[in-house]
Amino acid sequence: MIKQIKLFIKVTLNSYVLFFAVMVLFSCQENTKNTSSVFRYNEHKNIGSLDPAFAKDNADIWAINQLFNGLVQMDEDLNVQPCIAKSWTISPDALTYSFVLRDDVNFHKHLLFGKDSTRNVIATDFEYSFHRLKDKKVASSGSWVLNKVDHFSAINDSVFQIQLKQPFPAFLGLLTMKYCSVVPKEIVTHYSSDFRANPIGTGPFIFKRWEENIKLVFRKNVNYFEKDSNGNTLPYLEAVAITFLPDKQSEFLQFAQGNLDFVSGLDASYKDEILTATGALRDVYAKNVHMIRGPYLNTEYLGFYMESDAIEVQSKLLRQAVNFGFDRKKMMTYLRNGIGIPANGGFIPKGLPGYHANIGYDYQPEKAKNLVGQYIKETGNKNPEITLTTTGNYLSFCEYIQRELKKTGLNIKVDVVPASALKEAKANGKTNMFRASWVADYPDAQNYLSLYYSKNFAPNGPNYTHFKNEQFDLWYEQAFTETNTLHREKLYAKMDSLVMQESPIIAMFYDEVVRFTRKEVNGLGINPINLLELKQVYKK
Repeated sequence: MIKQIKLFIKVTLNSYVLFFAVMVLFSCQENTKNTSSVFRYNEHKNIGSLDPAFAKDNADIWAINQLFNGLVQMDEDLNVQPCIAKSWTISPDALTYSFVLRDDVNFHKHLLFGKDSTRNVIATDFEYSFHRLKDKKVASSGSWVLNKVDHFSAINDSVFQIQLKQPFPAFLGLLTMKYCSVVPKEIVTHYSSDFRANPIGTGPFIFKRWEENIKLVFRKNVNYFEKDSNGNTLPYLEAVAITFLPDKQSEFLQFAQGNLDFVSGLDASYKDEILTATGALRDVYAKNVHMIRGPYLNTEYLGFYMESDAIEVQSKLLRQAVNFGFDRKKMMTYLRNGIGIPANGGFIPKGLPGYHANIGYDYQPEKAKNLVGQYIKETGNKNPEITLTTTGNYLSFCEYIQRELKKTGLNIKVDVVPASALKEAKANGKTNMFRASWVADYPDAQNYLSLYYSKNFAPNGPNYTHFKNEQFDLWYEQAFTETNTLHREKLYAKMDSLVMQESPIIAMFYDEVVRFTRKEVNGLGINPINLLELKQVYKK
């Protein structure tokens, strides 16, 4: 009997111990962030520089974003938030911006002249960084960001002031670009052009090692100034490791095998492997992979060169017929597995203030036929034809539109050329109709509408269509002095609507950011400018 009682007690105690252990393990798994983890991703386009003055391509921007900070930063909803500047004021005439800096931001520890040292960021550091951005000897690809700036200066260690030449409501958005990051003069002076491979910033991660074309490693900045909403120090990750496999298919295979934590974008080499035709994850991946998708500030479109001698291009009837003549939703389903938003609105993409869903064109094949018929009747041209110039990457889209428009009586001849040839032809008006895309340089609709301002004709500006309209120009110039956000958005919508009525372009679709992560990755959000933010990422 005594043995039975002892056995009962032993079993009961073991059960309680096991139960307690499971509960502790479960609790740890649910509530503890693995701060000793490494986030691994591949950059197939390679990285050219870690100097923010040359942060032109996404590959460079993603890496630079981990190492550097600016005065302000953008949240995932495109709102400008404090960063090194804890606050700012704008003068009533919208010309003077005064930024008050935090006093707890330090440059990364670095070894210079045999000493391991660091120091606080002060206003003169921004003064130096901005002068460097404008320096013609540096030849920064981001010097244009300060074109609207008259002058800037450090008022004292804590206040940095910028004076504009004219009001520009989107200026704060421009300052969120990585070009405007702060850099330490003594380090840049010491390394000169080699600063690209010896970066010292203030960001959540510190540069550790770079074997070009092989691997790039960042380590956690234990002295980083930002904290999460609960007051915990950022970042959570111990390190970031970037590899450089040269093609997307190899990158995806590494991700599928669990050797990478993240893949961005939907490449033709694996889109049907991972997604169904309707854009859902296939069952074989659903257990271990998480898909994140959202609007991306990129409008894919076809443009007409409005100064073309071709009578077909000059006809508003035919330009509108093209807009009505193909099913954008079906195109996205068949050619993009449902990833992307059919562009039934204007040129301003979904996700950006000023976007309106109902100012564009929907699929009306009969109306398209009637417009082509009206054109033939008025001109006597029984076989209207327009040559559409594109690159091989977008041939499937152009051939789809070609087939659909043939049903209306309009012939589209597709001419495939290298990307460099298309770029040159667009800039110099050597093509009647072309495929193009516009990714926002900064998150404001003015950036998109600048493509239709008559003083921006290519090659000296982004107006590749050479569209010209006096009313549009008037509204565009008025928007610069409009400080009321809602009023400015209404102006943007009116301009966008006017462009769509005149049809110098055919908006095809608004792109989406698509990200695939391993299920253990948490905190990786998404944003319309497709910026990679890792400071709040952790792995369970």
